[in-house]
Amino acid sequence: MLLDIDDCQLVLVDYQGRLMPAIHGGQEATARAVFLGRVAQTLGVPVWGTEQNPTRLGENDPAVRALCQKTFPKMHFDATQSDLVAALRPPARAGGGGGGGNARSLPKHLQKPAAPLPARNTVVLAGCEAHVCLLQTALGLVEQEFDVWVVTDACASRRERDRDAALDRLAGNGVELVTSEMVAFEWLQSCEHPQFRDVLALIK
Repeated sequence: MLLDIDDCQLVLVDYQGRLMPAIHGGQEATARAVFLGRVAQTLGVPVWGTEQNPTRLGENDPAVRALCQKTFPKMHFDATQSDLVAALRPPARAGGGGGGGNARSLPKHLQKPAAPLPARNTVVLAGCEAHVCLLQTALGLVEQEFDVWVVTDACASRRERDRDAALDRLAGNGVELVTSEMVAFEWLQSCEHPQFRDVLALIK
């Protein structure tokens, strides 16, 4: 199974100024996040960001923030507890079979006009810390019945072992694990894609 660009949204989780200096491999993870965001922007994939307690941890890296259509502040580690899900799955579509328990409990007259799934049901996800906010957000999105793909080389934690344990746990819960270049080439599908050279320039 390959990524379908028309079904994808990108979410970049908590690449924050006061957090990243303490993260093992944080500079590389941020660079991969920026690469992903630029590829997504080039190819027309929506990009969203989150920031954990930004008054204490600061805003996301400016290059990351600039690539996001909107950045959602949050206090819960799981970003699905913020307004992120409303952006990923607009309210007019939330009543279909693709939502969580709250959607299924809506009166039938509110559910009827909704499509069974949002226009883009695949979330490509990357962020920090891998074993906290990234993990809990990924599992929250799975609970919301999104298809979740985590970009491993754009994820990091303070301790490498925590990052590895998070990726093991995600794989065990049905989350697809990929790298940033896998995502780029699966979005392109062909060297004849009109933006192939633009994306290739980002890769090089």
